[in-house]
Amino acid sequence: MAKAPAVPPATAPAPVLQIALDEVNLDRALQYAREAVAGGVDWLEAGTPLIKAEGLEAVRALKKAFPDRTVVADMKTMDTGAFEVEIAAKAGADIVGVLGAASDETFEEAVKAARKYGAKVYMDLISVPDKVARAKDAERLGCDYVCLHMGIDDQMVGASPVEVLREVATAVQIPVMVAGGLNSETVGDCVKAGAHVLIVGGALTKAPDITAEARKLKQAIADRSAIPTDMFRRYRAEDLREAFLRCSTSNISDAMHRKGAMDGGIVARQNGIRVAGRAVTVFTADGDWAKTVEAIDVAEPGDVLVIDQRGGQTAMWGELASWSCRTKGVAGLVTDGAVRDIDDIRAMGFPVWSRWVVPNAGEPKGHGQIGLEIRCGGQTVRSGDWVVADDMGVVVVPREDAQEIANRSLEVHEKENRLREEIKRGKTLSSVLHLKKWEQVVG
Repeated sequence: MAKAPAVPPATAPAPVLQIALDEVNLDRALQYAREAVAGGVDWLEAGTPLIKAEGLEAVRALKKAFPDRTVVADMKTMDTGAFEVEIAAKAGADIVGVLGAASDETFEEAVKAARKYGAKVYMDLISVPDKVARAKDAERLGCDYVCLHMGIDDQMVGASPVEVLREVATAVQIPVMVAGGLNSETVGDCVKAGAHVLIVGGALTKAPDITAEARKLKQAIADRSAIPTDMFRRYRAEDLREAFLRCSTSNISDAMHRKGAMDGGIVARQNGIRVAGRAVTVFTADGDWAKTVEAIDVAEPGDVLVIDQRGGQTAMWGELASWSCRTKGVAGLVTDGAVRDIDDIRAMGFPVWSRWVVPNAGEPKGHGQIGLEIRCGGQTVRSGDWVVADDMGVVVVPREDAQEIANRSLEVHEKENRLREEIKRGKTLSSVLHLKKWEQVVG
């Protein structure tokens, strides 16, 4: 028989909203915290990147600035439990995180130190295979909380903490913390599933208005509701077109570590249009437009034709082929070769990226092939790979990595939104990012 939903009892304390300050510059983390507290955030977490970058001074600064708020140190301790809990507690941490993969002895020592210095300990279940069993261990070992934590790399490929939260919450009596891509659409469900502490990172720290977003999250938590958002989401495989259309080709190239972009000779032949679709590949000889036109019949609505003409300067595409694509629902054309009739193609609104625009066309001789692996603009393209194109150019995303890259691209896009807001408030890009501080030391 199915277990009943884990609903906190009426006497349980109200759910807590915690901000994860996964920054590398302390001044930005403190600014995020100020805006978050103004919006009602209850607990402040010195995230692991912040502690690694700034040391426990980050914990001291948070406690000094917000003495009435609970400060959490996400130490991710794996060994020397007593020592690391001690130094975090002395720096001002009220709660200290120890990795669930650590030994029972590490937890026993961490708990003893926490009791000695007036702090609490939580077990972080990130990457623990059997989360329910280890959560029971957390309770047995004296931990004050257990944290169901879905790491960001797992989130990018579609993993969600909500799926196992109910099992963990029904298995233990200690309060359950939950982290992993939460937003205003998901925190309410987490509370209904038994979470006591809702840990939110990017949905707050990437928001242009952190205070307003915090209020929205607090409302969703209080009402146990889902407040719609078009940001801070993780996209599933079936929603990738929507995800890619929200990103620029620059965002996608950044997410791919500056890879995937076709060379700059392939340019947009219209302005202000972005397309995203699966590639249908074509190889053809210079000016031979038979296979390029036949590929329209193979393509599905939303696909993008990608044609390898080896840089040929005789057109193998024109107005009538473009009308065929419009009728079929093909999203666009990318070629390292030549097109003609560009004025008529622009007028009908069919998007084209090409190396050349010329008036002269070739003949339909039938050389070439549809659906094979090709090279276009210096990139390997296979049928089924994702192609995204806009005014800046064209990027190719391997089909097997598409979901991860789409979500990482959105992460880049949303972080830029926050940077833009800070620059509009009077800072420069260099000062926001502390570029000199993080320049590589040579010599």
